[in-house]
Amino acid sequence: MTLVDVAAALLIPVFFPPLMLGVIARTKARMAGRRGPPLLQPYFDLARLLQKGVVRSRTTSWVFLAGPVVSLATALLAASLVPIGARGALFAFPGDLVAFAYLLGLGRFFTIAAALDTGSAFEGMGASREATFSCLAEPAAFFALLVLVKLSGSYSLGAMLGPEVPELWARAAPSLGLATLSLLIVLLAENSRIPFDDPSTHLELTMIHEVMALDHSGPPFGLILYGAALKLFAYGLLLVRVALRIGDQLQLGEHAGREHRQEVRDEQQQQRGEQRERAGAL
Repeated sequence: MTLVDVAAALLIPVFFPPLMLGVIARTKARMAGRRGPPLLQPYFDLARLLQKGVVRSRTTSWVFLAGPVVSLATALLAASLVPIGARGALFAFPGDLVAFAYLLGLGRFFTIAAALDTGSAFEGMGASREATFSCLAEPAAFFALLVLVKLSGSYSLGAMLGPEVPELWARAAPSLGLATLSLLIVLLAENSRIPFDDPSTHLELTMIHEVMALDHSGPPFGLILYGAALKLFAYGLLLVRVALRIGDQLQLGEHAGREHRQEVRDEQQQQRGEQRERAGAL
């Protein structure tokens, strides 16, 4: 990877996720007939939270503050394992798909521990729901990734999601279709999206992820929001790499076009050579 590729692979996961939240909020507002917030509103919210103070309960320990930090760090590392466009991932090694899943699992564990550290029954209920949903979502994510492992013959996300994925769709479209559907369901469940949850409401019967962050404020709460955006970005990037493959398909189309043009030139040179031979024979 060149220096530009490394910079792009590092900066896109860092700066793009809040913008994605702004696009989602604007789209939902337009579909409801409203104007909606500015696209950069998540950046303004993060900047405002980072300038505020921290309010802590006397019953909390270091776990309460470690939860937001670990969840953000693990989400950022997990996002850096997924290849972006045709540039590849920032970090790639055999078996990194297992690291991807366990990094997100580690962030979830510390988030649950931070919620339980408050001693609140309400946040304990949210932590219990988060653990229950993770028990259902993680196996589905692993089975979807195992389909890609079986078809690609590699345990690395960079190789599994490389330029040969369109060929895998041609060979095993039903299997990849079911894997894509599984990843979509996991994305909705892991990021507390409809129909599993609605992050824009505070209803006691539906809150899962939001309820675990009710006692956080200031910079820790900003880290939680930023980590959640990174997690959504990582899962969305993984889903897009499997389902659409726009960048690599364009790259393959350009490569195929160059090969076709070269074949045409070779054929024309061969025809001109045959014509010269006939002219010489006459």
